[in-house]
Amino acid sequence: MKPFILLDPGHGGIINGVYQTAGKRSPLWSNGKQLFEGEFNRVITQGISQALTLHNIENKIIVPELEDISLRTRVNRANHLASQYPNHQCLLISVHANAGGGKGFEVYTSRGQTTSDTIADHIAHAFTQVFPNKPLRSDYSDGDSDKERGFYMLRKTRMAAVLTENFFMDNEVECCLILMSPKGRQKIIDYHVQGILAWVREVARGKLSRGNKARIYNKN
Repeated sequence: MKPFILLDPGHGGIINGVYQTAGKRSPLWSNGKQLFEGEFNRVITQGISQALTLHNIENKIIVPELEDISLRTRVNRANHLASQYPNHQCLLISVHANAGGGKGFEVYTSRGQTTSDTIADHIAHAFTQVFPNKPLRSDYSDGDSDKERGFYMLRKTRMAAVLTENFFMDNEVECCLILMSPKGRQKIIDYHVQGILAWVREVARGKLSRGNKARIYNKN
């Protein structure tokens, strides 16, 4: 079964110098720079898409426009696209930068053990290989590395789906040296792609169950 990867850049971009999403930005740092999360998310998803295309893996960015599209519209687009590829194993990755004080990387899935956990583990492992000295903010209480939340994009999409929170934009070191630097951004692209490729290899071997976020068992 062939894979089909859907990429969701969270929030809006910048149109004529105007950021399209309230909040969702770093402080203005001492070097005069500021990160706008939606711009970062788009650079990362575009880089992932380009890399997957080079690997002949079908993919689509579900929000190609710069406007901040509603979560409902994003979910509807993802589910519609998946319905057009009935013979593919579909996967959604929603890309974000974190905030709220902290450092490192997190990957989220919906609650309960589902097929989404597999891709979450692959991306988390790839993160530790690309950034061996940066913290993976994980929750192994259920035997895997993902954190679980009832995020709309994860609950309502009818496919395996993960949401990545890539470093903290309110941490000056992480923001300036990783999130805003070309080298740091490329590394973030790299661990997403490496995780996806590992997942694709499992798809090719037929190890993943077919279906839409198939629940293995409920942890609650």
